[in-house]
Amino acid sequence: MTKVVYVTGCLGFIGSYVTRDCLKRGWYVRGVDKCTYAANTKYLDEFNSYPNFTYEKKDIRNLPFLYGCDYVINTAAETHVDNSIVDHIEFMRSNIDGVRNLLELIRNYRAERSLFPTLIHFSTDEVYGDIEQGCHYESDLLKPSNPYSATKAAADMLILAWARTYNVPYVIVRPTNNYGIGQYIEKLIPKSIKYLTLGRKIPLHDDGSPYRNWLHASDTSKAVMTLIDNKAQNEIFNICGGFEQQNIVTVRKIVELFDNTCCPDGDDYKHHIDFSCSRPGQDVRYAIDDSKLRNLGWKPEANFDKKLTDIVEHYRNNFVW
Repeated sequence: MTKVVYVTGCLGFIGSYVTRDCLKRGWYVRGVDKCTYAANTKYLDEFNSYPNFTYEKKDIRNLPFLYGCDYVINTAAETHVDNSIVDHIEFMRSNIDGVRNLLELIRNYRAERSLFPTLIHFSTDEVYGDIEQGCHYESDLLKPSNPYSATKAAADMLILAWARTYNVPYVIVRPTNNYGIGQYIEKLIPKSIKYLTLGRKIPLHDDGSPYRNWLHASDTSKAVMTLIDNKAQNEIFNICGGFEQQNIVTVRKIVELFDNTCCPDGDDYKHHIDFSCSRPGQDVRYAIDDSKLRNLGWKPEANFDKKLTDIVEHYRNNFVW
């Protein structure tokens, strides 16, 4: 059945993958994006080639109303932890006030019509805080450790409150570290390639010791499609890529792919890294259980090392830094 969906942040990294998958399914997509520094307006050329796509340049805080729709998929957010530590105000505006406005639009929409649009909201595994061993489940207490994850946790709480008080239908997804072609250069993988391209040392927090679980953006988008296909509602789902490694290992792989003169068994790669960086409140390890989602038939398909090779080649050959 043809669906009508809003995708907020449609020109961002995750939003572009979700928009593309929705369009390929023949769904009508109403894209919304305020076009911040991380938006890629080149996606509009691709998306506008679909007759089932419309676009509105708008901040979700100022979106005045919703046209008829089945879902509002909210990928719009400020996401870079370092930026949130320097100045958290814009994170509160976008990640909290923006979500509050979407909830109110859905609430008022329901009051005027009989349709029940569902908010599918992108949260993050960082709302749980770090964990040395084991993993977090959807029912675990939220213990964010930086301004970014705190704003995402606050948005989750707003959604649960609006659901209970006003019966606003929702699905909250909490993915692990996303990666893929199209990610803005402030994130670890594209940033590392950028610095190598410029002949500069890669800044790496806390000696690269933190662990991250990597999830390809295409698998993230497919998870959302799975939830829609299964008519999930009023639930929270973790999304885990299932590939965990220390940041130093990830950066080493990037260096060795970029510079084939590095000896795989040596320490040559360290000459490309600046180990003097640190981040206040640095989380050591994120880990989540996503068996709830996998029971619906989803599982990650991307192979990290293969995709990393593709990403290095893409950024090296296609980006102007």
